[in-house]
Amino acid sequence: MPGLLSSMTAGRGVIFTLHHVVHPSGDAFQPNRLLEISPDFLRKAILRIRARGYDIVHLGEVAERLKDPKSGRFCVLTFDDGYRDNLEIAYPVLKELDCPFTVYVATSMPDGTAELWWRVLEIVVASRAHLELKLNGTPMGFPCETPDEKYKTYEAIYWWLRSQSQDDQRSFIRDLAMLHDIDMASMVRRMAMSWDEVSVLARDSLCTIGAHTVKHFALARIDADRARAEMLNSADILESYLPERPKHFAYPYGDPGSASQREFEIARECGFETAVTTRPGVLFTEHLDHMYALPRISLNGEFQAKRYLDGFLSGVPSLAFNKGRKLNIA
Repeated sequence: MPGLLSSMTAGRGVIFTLHHVVHPSGDAFQPNRLLEISPDFLRKAILRIRARGYDIVHLGEVAERLKDPKSGRFCVLTFDDGYRDNLEIAYPVLKELDCPFTVYVATSMPDGTAELWWRVLEIVVASRAHLELKLNGTPMGFPCETPDEKYKTYEAIYWWLRSQSQDDQRSFIRDLAMLHDIDMASMVRRMAMSWDEVSVLARDSLCTIGAHTVKHFALARIDADRARAEMLNSADILESYLPERPKHFAYPYGDPGSASQREFEIARECGFETAVTTRPGVLFTEHLDHMYALPRISLNGEFQAKRYLDGFLSGVPSLAFNKGRKLNIA
């Protein structure tokens, strides 16, 4: 079916979202595996994308590609947050294959102050057979003995945390980390690139460094002035460490509940050239009028196979997800 429909649905290009590139783990409980792909799959994906006739280009080329009806189809590879494995594991593959890529850096990552709350929650659930927590003031017990119980517990608490205000979410996770002797500062220093390491990537012409806020807040869940400060301050901080001010921005989480019309307008006001969401979709010429709401498709660690990649490139899954709409920006 993707092959039959792709001429109508594949659009002009695709921006892919990645986070971690790591070697596979045999752990039975991996709730954040969707954020991880292997270096072997990264290599295969790059080769497959090119074999399908797509150029892998710099993010700054997107507008020109969309303007030129004669240009071929293209892909952009983007990595969110600023993880050390992007440098240590992904970069050698990208460098060997001469593959352009973008890394969106939340500046609290190289600063060592990021609060990776989803990872804290994973560690806590993984380490317990039973968990007692107070949610919305109500004590609740969660079974965590089997992998299935751990997944159910993680999902329940994760989505509850996503529903909370950003300040309440972070306060809860700080208390949880303290209660379970988790050193969040040590965790982020281990997982995130330092400023010197970010600079290594920034000096390579293959790499574009983009902004991703300071504290990785869901911007739609904080007031407009604070959201604007998160965008501008992240660009200011990146500019102070790197050769140039970032021209491109990624909304943390990037779903409609985390970034919408207000945030798109703020990104424009902040002077970025593009801003990307995680709303699934391929790129059409019409996106030239929506450069602050560009869709991306996740290279999800649960779907590391050629058939899934081919499906993503076809645009059919995105069209189905978006109920037939080419643009998913409302």
